[in-house]
Amino acid sequence: WKSLHWMVLERGERVHVWDVEGKKYFDFLSAYSAVNQGHCHPAILKALVEQSSTLSLTSRAFHNNVLGEYEEYITNMFGYDKVLPMNTGVEG
Repeated sequence: WKSLHWMVLERGERVHVWDVEGKKYFDFLSAYSAVNQGHCHPAILKALVEQSSTLSLTSRAFHNNVLGEYEEYITNMFGYDKVLPMNTGVEG
């Protein structure tokens, strides 16, 4: 087993990453599942730009205009009667 800590990555696109010397690799780790969809996925980038140009983030201390719609959708999808959308910081 050889440690990958010697690699210094500069950019990524879909399933590939490039190091600072321009060498191309497959990203089999996918940031431990944080980027299973691939790096710089066009649909995700489009949604990110659209949403962040309106409102980047709301704290759980506030509601926003789409929270209720999301809560109804996700509880119906999973058959739950309530949901607490959040992350704890350990997901990554």
